[in-house]
Amino acid sequence: MSLRPLRAVSYPQSLQPVYEMSCSGPEIHVWAAGYDVRVADAVAVTREISPALAACELTHLARAPIDVDRARAQHGAYEAALADAGYRVERLAADPGMPDCVFVEDIAVVVPEIAIVTRPGAASRRGETAAVAGAVSRYRTVRYIEAPGTLDGGDVLIAGRRVFVGVSSRTTPPGAGQLRRLLEPYGYDVTEVAVRGCLHLKSAATAVGEDLLLINPEWVDATVLDRLDRVTVDPREPSAANALRLRDRVIFPSAFPRTAERLEARGLRLVTVDASELAKAEGAVTCCCVLVDVSPHA
Repeated sequence: MSLRPLRAVSYPQSLQPVYEMSCSGPEIHVWAAGYDVRVADAVAVTREISPALAACELTHLARAPIDVDRARAQHGAYEAALADAGYRVERLAADPGMPDCVFVEDIAVVVPEIAIVTRPGAASRRGETAAVAGAVSRYRTVRYIEAPGTLDGGDVLIAGRRVFVGVSSRTTPPGAGQLRRLLEPYGYDVTEVAVRGCLHLKSAATAVGEDLLLINPEWVDATVLDRLDRVTVDPREPSAANALRLRDRVIFPSAFPRTAERLEARGLRLVTVDASELAKAEGAVTCCCVLVDVSPHA
């Protein structure tokens, strides 16, 4: 792998594009907010928004018009928030034939020991795996979920050594079982959780602290999660349970100010972003990146 000065590419104005990564896998554009990307110890793999986003898979929402240009601007601001938090953003190119490819979280589950490339529950998304596998393989040994099992990364909630796997319309018990067999040798406790009324487990619950969850108890069997402290979403904001925990802050959708107040009351530092266009595609803030710790202790 080599790094060379970046050629002209369109990036958010607040960022400083620095390098283009040359390697045997897919081309990745590497950029960050004013520091040397070669020494960053945390990576956020993202992917450009497909021009076909409006043809995305939908399960629980009625189809609504999506402004792709606005979605791209919102996604750029989200990437800028990741870079500002100290992550080296490695952006994969979009594929016009893959409407959902921006939602890279569903394609890979990364822990310090290995990366697991999923077999998405929507058949239309299985072509997304090659590019994401190529990106994470630079940092981890890669294992795969195999047929007939299916697993979406959005159904995998990791809280320390505890891993909760949502059994949903996208993730099957055989897929969850394969994940368990891959992770248990490394000391992870893997528990299946029933999901109802939403797309993924992380539509209903996400980790916002070491032992703290943000949760909508109407959409998940909360008794399985009772070993962890929790913040409950404001009942007027049922879709507010998805938050992206970073090292020293939490990225959170600006659409849910009441739930944001509850999180801030627990001492959490929030960075709010507008994710309204991607929300029409059943996307949220965890969906659009795969975080990889590349520090020496990882």
